[in-house]
Amino acid sequence: MNRESKTGAAPIARTFIVDVEDRPGVLNRVVSLFRRRNYNIESLAVGRTERPGISRITLVVRADADTADRIEANLYKLVNVLQVQDISEAPSIVRELAFIKVRASHEQRGEVLRLCDLFRARVVDLHSASMTIEITGAQEKVHRLIEVLRPYGILELLRTGAVAMVRGSDRELTERGPGLDHSSDEVAA
Repeated sequence: MNRESKTGAAPIARTFIVDVEDRPGVLNRVVSLFRRRNYNIESLAVGRTERPGISRITLVVRADADTADRIEANLYKLVNVLQVQDISEAPSIVRELAFIKVRASHEQRGEVLRLCDLFRARVVDLHSASMTIEITGAQEKVHRLIEVLRPYGILELLRTGAVAMVRGSDRELTERGPGLDHSSDEVAA
């Protein structure tokens, strides 16, 4: 979906958090919505939340503001969708995980380890001719590490989808979910 909107604004990466009932077929319905409307999902991650029976889907899609509004409205029409939030412009934490298996001879290992330290990545597997590196961070940080490791020879690469959360108490103050005790927002000292 790289079309410009009627207003001429170019699409940007938008991050949606979708809270859904944890039931069979829900993810299929969400993904089918994007397929039917011909929107490309750049990133998709799904996992359980702190609330039993509720899962969170984090989607990254390129869209202009009008398209983002339509996506949100269409998601709300789906059965089992409880909450939709476009957090693209909200203060949020967005992270991705990657495993990078890189060719590394005994002579190159020191250089690769220095790069890992620089990016706060860590070696999770060591073999005679390769190293597997784990990195967690913003998409750009992950991408930069991949690029600096590319000259060594990337043997295998796996990236998760982005996971996201609104910073601070913004989400809990505006979107109180079912089953939460709202009697006091203060924490005992």
